[in-house]
Amino acid sequence: MILLTGANGFVGHKIMEICRDAVAAPSLRNVTQENVKRMIEESDADVIIHTAAISDIGACQADPDASYYANVQIPLFIAKASKGRKLICFSSDQVYSGCSEEGPYPEDIVKPGNIYAEHKLEMEQRLLEIDPSAVMLRAEWMYDFYLKKPNYLMNIITAKETVAFSSRQFRGITYLKEAAENMEKVITLPGGVYNFGSETTKSMYEITREFIDLLGKKVKLEDIPARHNLWMNCDRAKKYGVKFSTVTDGLTKCAVDNHLI
Repeated sequence: MILLTGANGFVGHKIMEICRDAVAAPSLRNVTQENVKRMIEESDADVIIHTAAISDIGACQADPDASYYANVQIPLFIAKASKGRKLICFSSDQVYSGCSEEGPYPEDIVKPGNIYAEHKLEMEQRLLEIDPSAVMLRAEWMYDFYLKKPNYLMNIITAKETVAFSSRQFRGITYLKEAAENMEKVITLPGGVYNFGSETTKSMYEITREFIDLLGKKVKLEDIPARHNLWMNCDRAKKYGVKFSTVTDGLTKCAVDNHLI
């Protein structure tokens, strides 16, 4: 059985949909170590997938204490209470946001460029100290046809006049359905950190130009300056069978699945 945190969120709802043996954890708002310990013991789960977080970068910058509690302290509560269970935590490609090297980045080249990224990296490091068998997934920007949360797909299909991306920014983006479908293989991964998502050799500008053409959208694409690259090498996970479509193929698959083309 899988105990899933954040089951009503963007990532969690899709894992609940795909993984039939997943059960939703109660809200983690204002929880204590004792609350979490009791929750895990009562669940009888042998796998814990932790997706709950404050992932809005601006919100984390504005309230670092709230970010630290949600993105570091609560995962620590879970790690300390999950002994004997497989623990999987979602981290973020934002841990590469301060990197100056050219990508794509392997897992050992890392430099956070914002509070959210700093907290995600601290979470990874401290959880692996507690539980070396835990799996940390550095997830990319994920998309799906989902009305409750802005994401790349929704930004494109709802655009009226203009969209803007950089021809000098490289970043993988991932179809949420494929991320959820990979959970069965993720559960078998050895402990450690894994880049997790679709790979690409194309800039965000190129990706978007092709996707706009695929959809037949009549919007203008502007080329803007690059902020940073979040470009990952996912070879480590691929060696264990965790595989994704390329970014372009994933977008096409999502468009077909949702009858957008």
